[in-house]
Amino acid sequence: MAIQAGTYELGPGGDATVQVKTYREGIAAKAGHDLVIEVTSWQATVDVAEDRTQSKVELSAEPGSLQVREGLRGVKPLTEKDRAEIRRNIDEKVLGREPIIFRSTALELGEQGTLSGRGELQMAGNTRPIGIELSLGSDGRITGTVTLTQSEWGIKPYRGLMGALKVRDSLDVVIDARLPSG
Repeated sequence: MAIQAGTYELGPGGDATVQVKTYREGIAAKAGHDLVIEVTSWQATVDVAEDRTQSKVELSAEPGSLQVREGLRGVKPLTEKDRAEIRRNIDEKVLGREPIIFRSTALELGEQGTLSGRGELQMAGNTRPIGIELSLGSDGRITGTVTLTQSEWGIKPYRGLMGALKVRDSLDVVIDARLPSG
């Protein structure tokens, strides 16, 4: 079944999620956690045009809505206090409470079940070009992982324990959403 032309609105809950996965490094990496962070307030508009070359995507997310869902491979489990501190640091120090916005400038809906595009990502007050490559199922499911390098947006990755524990500069944004049926 082909994706029908039209405008599709997506957001959290139901059948759509956006997660951020961070990874630790450094000589004290065992003291930290690889994190799975869910974006709980976001919205996306996918415009699928009759002329597929005119299709576009726009997504916006609130930085204060990032919720730590899992802390993986750490020595100790994350506490609620840890989760709250991580959330506060991300919102205030990493993203500066600035909205996160992606706007496509070129989008291609491939015959082989791909959604490829270019656009601009605004994050932490900086805007940079980015490419995306996602899978597009015949049932309308969009899935994939976009790897971002924080320093390209002027973000200094978190460091703790006098620099011995670091968050890796690259992180993964995992998208899993289904376009509503028309």
